[in-house]
Order: sequence, then structure tokens, then C-alpha cells
Amino acid sequence: MATEIKAPTFPESVAEGTVAAWHKKPGDSVERDELIVEIETDKVVLEVVAPEAGTLTDVMAEEGDTVQSEQVLGKIGEGSASGSKEEKSSGDDSAEKSEEKSEGKKEEKKASGGGKQHDVKAPSFPESIQEGTVATWHKKVGEAVKRDDVLADIETDKVVLEVVAPADGALAEIKAEEGSQVESEAILAVFTEGAGGDSSGSGGDDSAAAKAGSSDDDGADEKVGGKILAPAARKMVAEHDLDVAKIEGTGKGGRILKEDVQKAVKDGSAKKAAKSAAPAKAAAAPAAEGERIEKRVPMSRLRQTIAKRLVQAQQTAAMLTTYNEVDMTEIMALRAQYKETFLKAHDIKLGFMGFFVKAASEALKRYPDVNASIDGTDIVYHGYQDIGVAVSTDRGLVVPVLRDTDSMKIADVERTIVDFGKRGRDGKLGMDDMIGGTFTITNGGTFGSLMSTPIINPPQTAILGMHKIQDRPMAVNGKVEIRPMMYLALSYDHRMIDGKDAVQFLVTLKELLEDPARLLLDV
Repeated sequence: MATEIKAPTFPESVAEGTVAAWHKKPGDSVERDELIVEIETDKVVLEVVAPEAGTLTDVMAEEGDTVQSEQVLGKIGEGSASGSKEEKSSGDDSAEKSEEKSEGKKEEKKASGGGKQHDVKAPSFPESIQEGTVATWHKKVGEAVKRDDVLADIETDKVVLEVVAPADGALAEIKAEEGSQVESEAILAVFTEGAGGDSSGSGGDDSAAAKAGSSDDDGADEKVGGKILAPAARKMVAEHDLDVAKIEGTGKGGRILKEDVQKAVKDGSAKKAAKSAAPAKAAAAPAAEGERIEKRVPMSRLRQTIAKRLVQAQQTAAMLTTYNEVDMTEIMALRAQYKETFLKAHDIKLGFMGFFVKAASEALKRYPDVNASIDGTDIVYHGYQDIGVAVSTDRGLVVPVLRDTDSMKIADVERTIVDFGKRGRDGKLGMDDMIGGTFTITNGGTFGSLMSTPIINPPQTAILGMHKIQDRPMAVNGKVEIRPMMYLALSYDHRMIDGKDAVQFLVTLKELLEDPARLLLDV
């Protein structure tokens, strides 16, 4: 009896996902809980594992297809998961018939050192994708590879697609260089079976040499059934020009995850020694006067999603921004007085964000329109305060959410924000960390911004922008004093929030921050 493979249950804020990569093909044996397919959403990459052991019989959603929550992606039939390729080649009739359904697998049987040539083609793109870009060639001409090793990555406007070797052998010619635009099923290269043995430096027949070359040059990370690269990891490897063979995978089955690549980037353990010298020479050579160098790199999926959501916010919301300024004297004095005691008591530093989150929680209770969201023609009033805090990462801006901030202590806020920042940089924020949120705070002052206009995070109706603390001369009780001042910006959706409420919300926030005792006394 066939077992269905279903997409995960998406949260309410995620409408659909894209099939990023199938790690198994029809006819392949799978173990229970083994990674089969990855689904990319506009927030995270979700892994789909085998619900049962058996054989993958049907793929019902191809790479690049858009899928809904709990949609059936494929089916697993009964069968031994340990039989795999040895059983198929030992004379099992049913396995042979299943294998012969794929023309690529037919050619594998004919091949094993016969020198047959193949055209390496781009994948068949879905109707919604017109063309792709050759992002990275992972193999060079003449370099020995094994069947199903990744030869190249094709990046489309939705996903990164892998092009794999049709058999053991080597590339004879590359016809589409990195950066070139290709259409569906365009010829990318010419591949020769059994070739590449000499490049490994070992004697013997071509097939054996090819295997030796693959083992020496490629490492276990690209072996069939061994280590594989997650989509996010592939992207980072290409961006940082790393040697995949030097990266140790910590995922299931030795799979290289994004955090493995980030660790390699941080400690510098996976740099390409051979390739690093070449760019240095190339950079030194162009000494021609007036030469203007440009570099074009593909936009990441996260960056595309950020762009899409920000443009959507500007196009759909009647966005307006009101400004005010807050005197940070009292908070800075309180922080200086208690920072050592706070650190000893809570094992976390006392920052500014805790005060802002608590003040915003109180102001949101007083002005529920600012804490509401718009759903079509409905207004949703939230009886709780879930505040998103913008966190900058190497991949782009993400907004994890603090839950029930009204009941959180300042120490809890500071501790959670530090944790968000660390996990954001390590790529370990999950879907649950970023869904929902009734209000957002973004702190451009961390990077030195004195004034900005933040963009609303739909379907929320308001966002607060914090900025740099700047000493400025202020009139205080008829005298000029130098005070640490911060500009505040509240962008809001005028469809939902009247100007009067937006201004009063910001004034309330200012009053609470300038007199922190109000937060304790609830006045």
C-alpha cells in the first residue's frame, strides 16, 4: 500500500511554498525519517522526511512547483530500504523494470567506461519560469565525477535547481559559462562517460580512475547517498567561493547545513587555496587607468521576499509617518546605576530595547488601533501584545517575535533579543520564531541612523523606528542643556489609524521612556 508524502502544515502567515529540491528519485529506496524533499517558503526552508521506509514510486510536485499546506508531493511504496542500487543490478526483475522507466538510468547501464557522450541540459522549468542563470559550476572540464554528483546550479526567480552528472565520467566541454542566461532544457555542457581518470593521477581503467578522482577531488560531501548541500548552504558556498570538500556536514546523513557553511566562513577552514591566488593575480593585472570594475551577483530568495513585501506594503497601505523625540537622560542614568547589579542578577546586560518594548506594550494597550491588523475588509483587534524586533543577519533582515510582552520582565526581553540575534546570525531561527506579531520595532540607531522612515510589516498597521542617541542642546526649564536625544518615527496605516491616535501613541511612548517610573506605577 502506497504512503503519501505531504507538504508540512504551513502557518497562517505562509500561503504557499516552492519545491526546492528532491533528494530522491522514483525507484530510490528510502529509510524512515530520511530527508526526501525540501520546501522553500518566504521565511524558511522546511524539510520533508520519509514517513515510512520503502521505495519512492511517484513524484507529484516537481522542483520549482508551488504547493499548498499539506499537499501530496509524492508516494512511497512497499519495499526494502536497504536494497537500493545493489539489488537493482543483481537481477531483481521488478527493480529492473522500475529502473528502465527512466532513460537516464538506462544510459547508466550502457555506460561504465564506454566513453559515450551526453548533452548536459538545464532542467525543465515550470511554465511560470521563463529562464534561469548559470550560478555556479561545481566541476571543471576533465575533473572526474560520479553519477548524480552536482555539476552546476541554475538559479531561477524562485529556486536554485541542481544539474547532476548522468553517469561516472567527466565534463568534456562547458557551453554555458557562469552568469549566462539559459532557457528550459538548454544544453549546458558535453559529458563523457568513463572520462576523467587521468586527471586523478592514478592508472588503471577509466572507470576506476574516475572513481578515484571523484573520491580524491570531491570528498564525501557529494557522494551518492552521502553528504548533500541544503539550498541555503549551496548559496553561501557559492557566495564565499568555498571548497565543499573541507566542510564537515552535521545534518542527517552528513548533509551540509547552512550553519556548517557559516562556521567554515567564520574560522576560514574551507577557503579554496588554488582559486584564491588566481583572483589576486587577476586583480593586480588590470592596472589600466580609468578601469571601472563591477560585480553582478544573484539576489537571494530572502532578499527577493523582503523586496516583495516592502513594495507590497507601500502599494497597499496608506502609509504615513509621524515623528517625535525622546530625552534618554533618565533611562541612561538608570542603566548606569544598575547595569552591574542587573548583570549579576540576570546574567544578561541591560540594554535600551527592554525599556522600549515594555513602553510600547503599555502604549499598545492604551491605543488598540495601533495593535490591530487588517485582514481584507476586516479589522482584527488583538488582546495581547506580540512585538517583532528587526534583526540584521548576513542573509538580510528578519523579524522574530517576542510573545506576550506585557507579561515579560525587562530581563526576559533582553535575554530573548540576544538569543534572537545569535540564532539569526547562525541561521537557526525557525518558522515559529517569525510568524505572527502585532507590532514591530526596528533600531536603525545601531548602525548610526539619525532619522529614517520605517516601512510597515503587513498585515500589521504600525512600526516604530528607533535611532541614534545624539547629544543636542535642549531648552530645559528656560535654560539650554546638552541632553542625549533620540528621534522616534512611527509609520502607520492611515486606513486603520487616525493621525490623532498615532501622534498620541508616540507621545505616550515618549512620556513613559522619559520617566521610567511610569512603567512600574502603570501611570
